[in-house]
Amino acid sequence: MERTGEDENRTRERQRIKEALLRSEVDLRSLVENAPYGIYRATLDGQLLQVNRALIEMLGYESEEELMGTNLSTDIYREPAERLRLVEKYHIHESFEGVEVDWKRKDGTTTTVRLSGRPVRDDAGSILCFEVFVEDVAERLALEVQLRQSQKMEAVGNLAGGVAHDFNNLLMVIRGYTELMLQSLPDGDPLHAHAVEVMHAADQAISVTQQLLAFSRKQLTAPKVLDLNSILHDMGRMLPHFIREDIELNILPGTGLGLVKADPGQVEQIIMNLVVNARDAMPHGGKLTIETSNIVLDDAYTFTHAAVVPGNYVMMTVSDSGIGMDTETRSRIFEPFYTTKEKGRGTGLGLATVYGIVKQSGGYIWVYSEPGKGTSFKVYFQQVKGVAEPSHPKPDHETNYTGTETVLLVEDDDGVRGLTREFLHRIGHKVLEAKNGADAIRVVKEYADPIHLMITDVVMPGMDGRELAESLVDERPNMKVLYVSGYTEDTIVDRGVLRPGTLFLPKPFAFNSLA
Repeated sequence: MERTGEDENRTRERQRIKEALLRSEVDLRSLVENAPYGIYRATLDGQLLQVNRALIEMLGYESEEELMGTNLSTDIYREPAERLRLVEKYHIHESFEGVEVDWKRKDGTTTTVRLSGRPVRDDAGSILCFEVFVEDVAERLALEVQLRQSQKMEAVGNLAGGVAHDFNNLLMVIRGYTELMLQSLPDGDPLHAHAVEVMHAADQAISVTQQLLAFSRKQLTAPKVLDLNSILHDMGRMLPHFIREDIELNILPGTGLGLVKADPGQVEQIIMNLVVNARDAMPHGGKLTIETSNIVLDDAYTFTHAAVVPGNYVMMTVSDSGIGMDTETRSRIFEPFYTTKEKGRGTGLGLATVYGIVKQSGGYIWVYSEPGKGTSFKVYFQQVKGVAEPSHPKPDHETNYTGTETVLLVEDDDGVRGLTREFLHRIGHKVLEAKNGADAIRVVKEYADPIHLMITDVVMPGMDGRELAESLVDERPNMKVLYVSGYTEDTIVDRGVLRPGTLFLPKPFAFNSLA
């Protein structure tokens, strides 16, 4: 009886151990099968022995059997020789971690994966197979590329904005004195034609600086609530003049389109630059399509597009059937002065300007293109509530602006101050000059008669224009103030100048605008 009891205990213990092993095996299988990473076992020659569900889905196969019928070297690795090099490299190691390689999915598309694992050896130390964990890192790598590109564009933009500001004052002096020369020279004078050429060159330089400011998102803007379909309708009549007869233009306005808030002139600039870019991409003719639609950018979209905020957007797409672009070109097209056009055709600022305007408007732009398959630019503007405003108000009738009022001119740049003083004298005004805020306060205290207007630079050493104006309110309550500046919009906003009702004129300005 005692022996029988011991046998029964041993039997129950073996059964318990067997059941525990079975549960452990089930738990382990469940852990492998439900792991968020791909897991596989494979022989030295690349034959798969075991795969989990995550790996099957990662590579786009329908079943375990289908994936098991493939070979790592010939069907999975984009470059079969790469796997052979890895096998040789890790043949003597106990484990490997974080090895990035390019794989092929079932549909032929490429993805980048990160491998970590170990060789499994027999008692003699020979490798039986490899056990490997697989992480698909293609999306993360793409986001890192987007982030690096964004940071590079930000750095280049800051440089471009600073250069453009420094040139504004110089160009204003060049253009301004040329304008004064033209007023003094008769049409038949040989110097008149020379001055016209100088004026033309200055205007071109000013255009380049404005494009740099647009790229760097530093351009002063006047945003309005807009209907993009209305702008496209207005531009539809003139766009055919900017393309050739062998290009078919289709404008497809979306129905029930939402409203956006942007500077109408800048939106027109976006459309024009993208149309011209598309035209140049179709040297032998083709099809150009501009369409608008409402779109929701959800979390799934923003996960693969760095910095995009989920929400309701209006999308404007400009597509062409042209030569397309390779990966290297796509990565650089928004850089200032980068161009694939032959020398003398364009400045390389068109798409850089588009990029800056879109970013300054709080939107996003993405390009989709392949060599020989055309290009599609998608521009996203956030939808807003409100009522659409006219994109361009009716112009005032021309007036001969002259007067005899007294103007206090406060400007720290000697060249700009001298030029502006000369012009104000020519249209009849008496001018008091000051080179900074402290100097202006001294002039006001010493001048007993009325001062009708103060024209002041915004950014000056010591005291800025807003602080100067506020310090003179009590002493000269009836003196009006006009602010001028070549600095960027962010600087002007930070200094509290662009408040409703404030008079502001950005540099470089034409004299008729000042008048």
